[in-house]
Amino acid sequence: MRLILIRHAEPNYEIDSLTERGFIEAQALSKRISRLDVTAFYCSPLGRAQRTAEPILKAMGRSAETLDWLREFSPKVKKPWKEKEGCAWDWLPGVWCERDNFYERDGWYREQEFLDASVKEAYDEVTEGLDRLLARHGYERHGGYYKAVKPNRDTIVLFCHFGVMAVMLSHLFGVSPMTLWHGTCALPSSVTILDTEERREGIAYFRMNAFGDTSHLYANGIEPSFAARFCETYDSDERHD
Repeated sequence: MRLILIRHAEPNYEIDSLTERGFIEAQALSKRISRLDVTAFYCSPLGRAQRTAEPILKAMGRSAETLDWLREFSPKVKKPWKEKEGCAWDWLPGVWCERDNFYERDGWYREQEFLDASVKEAYDEVTEGLDRLLARHGYERHGGYYKAVKPNRDTIVLFCHFGVMAVMLSHLFGVSPMTLWHGTCALPSSVTILDTEERREGIAYFRMNAFGDTSHLYANGIEPSFAARFCETYDSDERHD
């Protein structure tokens, strides 16, 4: 089975939709995805993901099932250097890298800031939702891998958000989401692809063969958005926090 995770196009967070540029990105993405033989589409309930999916669904004459757990990962965490609470990721490297627990598969959520914000409970909601979805398509979670109950070559597409995408990948790979939240960057409208490998009958594992791909933008003469990134050097006037 092929699992395609799509981050929404460039967002306008104030109105939970897309920017003018974002709508252009979504159209370019549609040219790519609408050519595929897709078994099922699933979408976050948030407007920016819905608006990204619309051109594809319209072009293919299809619809997407909205899944609440695909919304952006939303626990509000109090970080040591900030007065206001914010998302679970975007920690300063000089803070989170000093804590060994954050690297641990079963330790990252034990840090006090995450305990206070019930982050593990929110994480479990996402991972349990993902496992239910995969079971519907023939793959049942068993420890760190999946039983191929009804192995297939279907393609399913999920329109979602970077934070929740990192949660899903951490579950599939058995790693802390902190390393994915801070060590990867899925730009707006980017495409991440995972395929099952059933090297022994009935035992499947998801292997990522593309992460954050934006080739559909370059194919249409569009530079990827800077959104989701931070400054490359400190002396830049680009985003620091």
